Order: sequence, then C-alpha cells, then structure tokens
Amino acid sequence: MRKFAVVACMATVLAGSVGIAEAAQRLAAGGLTSIPYGHMEFCQRTRGQCGAHRVLPPIALTQANWKKIERINRSVNAAIEPKSDLEVYGKRDYWTIPTNGMGDCEDYVLMKRAKLLASGFGASQLLITMVRNRGEAHIVLTVRTDQGDYVLDNLRDDIRPVEGTGYYYVKMQAPNHSGRWIAISGRAAEIASN
Repeated sequence: MRKFAVVACMATVLAGSVGIAEAAQRLAAGGLTSIPYGHMEFCQRTRGQCGAHRVLPPIALTQANWKKIERINRSVNAAIEPKSDLEVYGKRDYWTIPTNGMGDCEDYVLMKRAKLLASGFGASQLLITMVRNRGEAHIVLTVRTDQGDYVLDNLRDDIRPVEGTGYYYVKMQAPNHSGRWIAISGRAAEIASN
C-alpha cells in the first residue's frame, strides 16, 4: 500500500504526441547537501559546466520539445556501451562526457544534459539527480517541465514521470547553481519509492 496518494497528477493529452498521458509530479527540494565526489571532481576539471546561472521557468512541454527530449534520450542510450568507470578509466568513480562510446550512468546523463543544453534548454531545467535503485546509487537526468518532472535514464528508453520510476530520490543539482546539490525531501521521495 502506498503511503501517500499522487496528488499532482492530472490528465494532459498533447495532440499527436505519443508517450505523454499525464502530468508528472514535481520533486520537492530540500536544503543544500553534499556533492557526489565524482561530480565535484568533474566540476574542477570543467569549470564552465558547474557555475551559477539564471533559473528559467520549467520547459513548455510542447510536442516539439517532447520529441527532442525523446530523440536525445534514445540516441545517447544507443551511442554509449555500458561499462564501469573502473573498466574504462581505471577509477572507481569518474564523471565525464564520454568521447569513447563507453560509460556508466552519470556519463549518459552528462552527455544527455550537454546535448539538451546545446539544443536550447536551460541548466535549471536539466538537473542531475541521484536516486536509489534497489538500494544501489544511480544517476538520472530530471527534466523540469510545465507538466512536472520527467526522468531520462540509461536503463530504459521510455521517459517516465518521477513518480513512475520506482526509484527513491535522494538529491539533485540546485536549479540556480550546477555545482551545488540539494536534498530531495517530502512526499516526492515517498511517492516515487512506493
């Protein structure tokens, strides 16, 4: 039995769009928290990826934007062969935008984020997010839209609303600063994990 009901879902159908049936819930932000070590080291190497920026309104979830998000999610999932950082870089945790066609979950996320940024989305609309998947840490990309938050994941090609992943949400990038992280609190974490 779920502890909480999903309150933020409402029917929303976009004309001619496949895959968007309902609005998603928005992840609830808590206070500042620790930065994953791999992301901190990535920020030190690539300073332009991790600074303060203007907070934009959520992405308008138009048919064109949804198709762009779907295309980038699928193309990156197909382009990268799943390999651990230890296998590829000889390190336990190394975050990078892969250039060799191999990587693990955060590498998929960094490439998806870079491609979406290059296509006109803002950093505050694309938040790297740490989740728990069957107790294991996993990194996904949360896309903030005017219809709620959606998850781009290397473990599946379909894009799901945050409450439809089965993950427990731990923390994410701060919307106003790509080098800071905030805890995810409240009902969103509970709903998504049940």
